[in-house]
Amino acid sequence: MSRYVSFRDFDWLLLVFVLMISGLGVMEIQSATVHTKFAGSHIRQIYWILGGVGAMFVISAVNYQALLDRIHWFYIAAVASLMAVLLFGQKYLGAKRWIKMPGGNHFQPSEWVKLILILAVAKYFADLRHRELSWPDFIKAGAIVGIPMLMVMKQPDLGTALTYVPIAVMGVFLGGMQWKQGLVVVLLAAVGVGAVFFTPRVHVLKSFQKQRLTSFLEPDADPQGSGYQVTQSLIAVGSGGLWGGKGSQTHGAFLPVPQTDFIFAAFAEEHGFVGALGVLLLYFIVLMRLTQNAQTAPDRAGTFVVMGVVAVLSFHILVNVGMVVGFMPVTGIPLPLMSYGGSSVLFMFLALGMVMNVRMRRFVN
Repeated sequence: MSRYVSFRDFDWLLLVFVLMISGLGVMEIQSATVHTKFAGSHIRQIYWILGGVGAMFVISAVNYQALLDRIHWFYIAAVASLMAVLLFGQKYLGAKRWIKMPGGNHFQPSEWVKLILILAVAKYFADLRHRELSWPDFIKAGAIVGIPMLMVMKQPDLGTALTYVPIAVMGVFLGGMQWKQGLVVVLLAAVGVGAVFFTPRVHVLKSFQKQRLTSFLEPDADPQGSGYQVTQSLIAVGSGGLWGGKGSQTHGAFLPVPQTDFIFAAFAEEHGFVGALGVLLLYFIVLMRLTQNAQTAPDRAGTFVVMGVVAVLSFHILVNVGMVVGFMPVTGIPLPLMSYGGSSVLFMFLALGMVMNVRMRRFVN
């Protein structure tokens, strides 16, 4: 190596913006849960953030090329963990998504699988030498992401399964997808969606999942049922006005799960349009900083790793914020770094650790 890897090359500015978003999340979790049975969740969130920061520094110190060389073992472990969830997972609200850990904590493997898929897709496309994807290349890439995705849908956890899609999309796009291939995929996706929603004998999705995916189109049609969450979220966001209010929807327990899926609605209600715009600006800065790190990556694999993180983070933000304002279906996708949840927080910081890993080696030959 021509240069010693040092934490001086760590992206400290990126970490500052990430911790600013996390801090706002902790404040909102505390505010949204202060008079509920979830009071004190913000303390646990702080512990998860501190643990995530520690894990980020650890993973940034391990050469990402060494991780990529062993990705086949990590992929096998990822599939095995998803299989363990289906066989031995804890069932909650009709879904098996968690494995009970010592001390009463729960681990959600489908979150860390996202990081494995980012690495697996990066390794696959980095090893391809031709500039345009062949159909076999295209299908293999789809299978790498598709197998875990189907297993997560089986839990069922449609929201997390959908977050795997941008990893594959970013991979094939940067890998040299031809426009004809893209057109075929879009047509097949449209036919598949039509078959799932309009063919009675197709049971890929359960009835409640179909309702959640379509209720945002007409929430007023069933305001006390499938449209309740979207309706209350829109009321909360609207009542925030320009500078925010007292948070009557949030503190009155009208807004569902304000500390997780609808934390952005709770934040917008209490801090208004200006506060919500400020959070989105912070996310934009983080995404631009990540993209800059992808551009300075030392090799093709590093670029794919960082852009995979960009794809997942962008998808989470787009879907969650879109869900809150009624433009996207309610899928249970959390807002990164702000929503309460240990597995989600740890994944995000591990993913950022991989970005730092790539950045710190941009001057190493």
